[in-house]
Amino acid sequence: MGNICRSPTAHGVFEHLVNAEFLAEQLEIDSAGTHAYHVGSKPDRRAQETAAGKGIDLTYIKARQVCDADYEYYDYILAMDNDNYSLLAQDCPEQYQNKISLFLNFAPNHPLQEVPDPYYGGIKGFENVFEMVDIASKGLLDDIKKKHLS
Repeated sequence: MGNICRSPTAHGVFEHLVNAEFLAEQLEIDSAGTHAYHVGSKPDRRAQETAAGKGIDLTYIKARQVCDADYEYYDYILAMDNDNYSLLAQDCPEQYQNKISLFLNFAPNHPLQEVPDPYYGGIKGFENVFEMVDIASKGLLDDIKKKHLS
């Protein structure tokens, strides 16, 4: 939504996985929010601390809002929850609608469909989000390797 909690965590986790597999030159990773609440801000301190505890740096990420060019440019446009999915789908041109999905669709064995927003909760919420996006990031990378890198 504001691009300071869930999506930059997913951005950092996914980038870490991509780098570990030496695929960074083949993939471009970015995150953005559906709202302009925090444009230019770094990820929430709690998101940074949670990721840092797992060896992932988020300090270089700065919040931005989704722009029209993103729909054409990126192959995957992933929403953390149904509200953000709806906002993306409303703004997305018809020919790019197939690029939009929920991030947890890449974690088919996960019991939830949405990554909850941890902003108003404690550190445990950020830890739960990290675990969810880690699982979905692995599934996403598998999907990309099968569809685009094989």
